[in-house]
Amino acid sequence: MRRNFMKPLAGLLVLAVLSTVIPAYAQRMTPEQNARQSQKDAKKQQKMLKKANKKQAKAMKKSEKAQRKANKKANKDLQRRRGR
Repeated sequence: MRRNFMKPLAGLLVLAVLSTVIPAYAQRMTPEQNARQSQKDAKKQQKMLKKANKKQAKAMKKSEKAQRKANKKANKDLQRRRGR
């Protein structure tokens, strides 16, 4: 089974780069505002990761189903050729 890890890896790389960039207004925020914004960003990132993981799991499930179907068809064809 072939897995494509490039899309999730690219997404995580973009998130890592964006999370390290400090906005200009962050220097003027109070500690309370900073904490609130940090929690908000963490929740947003968690939600995005959950969505990406769900999408990847769905794609893998679909791929496995297609593989099972192809194997079943191949076995059926093999049985026909052997005359059973």
